[in-house]
Amino acid sequence: MYVTPRPHAGEDPLFALRLALVGMLSYVAVVLIDPALPPIIAALPIGLIGAQRKAFSVGKAIGGPVAMVVMTFIMAWLVNELRTMPLVYMGVMWLLYFAGFKAILATGAPAGMLIVVITVLMSVMGMHGSATVESLRDGFLQASLVALVLAPLAYLLFPPRTTELHIDTPRPGGGNVTVGAAIRATVLLGLSFWLYSVMQPSDMMMAVIAAMVLVFPTRRAVFFEARQRIRATLYGGMMALGVLAVFTLSPHLPVLLALIFLACLALASGMLKGPQPSNVYQYALSVMLSLIAGALSTQDAGYAMLSRVALTLTGAFAASFAVALLDALTGWRGGDDAR
Repeated sequence: MYVTPRPHAGEDPLFALRLALVGMLSYVAVVLIDPALPPIIAALPIGLIGAQRKAFSVGKAIGGPVAMVVMTFIMAWLVNELRTMPLVYMGVMWLLYFAGFKAILATGAPAGMLIVVITVLMSVMGMHGSATVESLRDGFLQASLVALVLAPLAYLLFPPRTTELHIDTPRPGGGNVTVGAAIRATVLLGLSFWLYSVMQPSDMMMAVIAAMVLVFPTRRAVFFEARQRIRATLYGGMMALGVLAVFTLSPHLPVLLALIFLACLALASGMLKGPQPSNVYQYALSVMLSLIAGALSTQDAGYAMLSRVALTLTGAFAASFAVALLDALTGWRGGDDAR
């Protein structure tokens, strides 16, 4: 799968300040909108904007949120239509997982990831009932609108130095991608039931971290990505714990916003020059914002955060182990399977 390269400080020296601003303003949006699922609005805009490189791309800034809204509304309708027929519901979800994974493995492009992410979120939420599905649908709409507003504003205030647009260069995978996609769809279907049984609807953004380890084509890549996700979850959890600890000493909104800005600045700076791959810090940003928003909506913030981290790590490890085992048994990658 195509992985967005590390941002270059020479081309975009204000990158970290831009993401810190987006993270802080996303939480301002949470306060103003008062959504049913705060973690979505807190985490989604920085995920969409943080994935952009070099000069501001109008196409990506608009296309990403719009595609997410359209896909979410389609999936919400589909889930509500099928949830009363469990076997059909499971079969359709598996087919959508399969289609998304096959697109990723065959082309290397991340577009299939949108299908996988939206399907896993909406299908798991569908098990909680129609009202929960509609809350998630509305949450994605609100978060996408926030991203549409924040992206041009952040680039206007902290523009990159370069005027060159970044062009993605995905590379198609090899081997029998049909088998690889079927393995990943089956494991993700099992993971979906795990997520339904152990996670609350407000924790669903964390579920994406457990699910995304499955998109990589080889056993080594799956385990490497699982380690990166686990590391990102720990980084984001520790930063969230630090923000919440200081916030309890002075529980005022300006203090919280300042803490979020500084924490986002630290992680975004890691994307530029940190010792870990840049995606680790980007995932950690989403984890931190999601945990802070979710924890502050509960009475026991510390316990809620620790339980979410533990459940995410358990799901990510179990899913990566199952995929690696099935990949080894089928050998669908041929001689490249261990790469």
